[in-house]
Amino acid sequence: MDQYPNRGMKDVEEPPNYGEQRKNQDFVGIEPDSSRDEEFAAEMTADDADDADTELAGDMDENTTFGWVGIALSIISFFIWPIIFGVAGIVLGFMSRSRGADALGNIAIAAGAVSILITLFILPFV
Repeated sequence: MDQYPNRGMKDVEEPPNYGEQRKNQDFVGIEPDSSRDEEFAAEMTADDADDADTELAGDMDENTTFGWVGIALSIISFFIWPIIFGVAGIVLGFMSRSRGADALGNIAIAAGAVSILITLFILPFV
């Protein structure tokens, strides 16, 4: 039995298109893409946000620590033991870059390399 006897197929509305162009009109009766915009999301609570902030802060502290120590060793290498501290600064710079702190790692690598180059090529002639 038909629950709505007066409603025919001609009264059924088309789904909203929201300005999208219909694709593949040459395939009659086949609509590969949905013309409706659907959104799926998971619920997030305040506890989840606090956990995410804590995890990110811990990762960034560890990443930047290698970079800052590498920069410190590279700067110290300008004054004492340039080869040893310069190489240590370069190694920590590469470790920092591999963990995502690119700027600090690049600075540590450059400063350590400059210190070693100055020691090997300029200081012997001064």
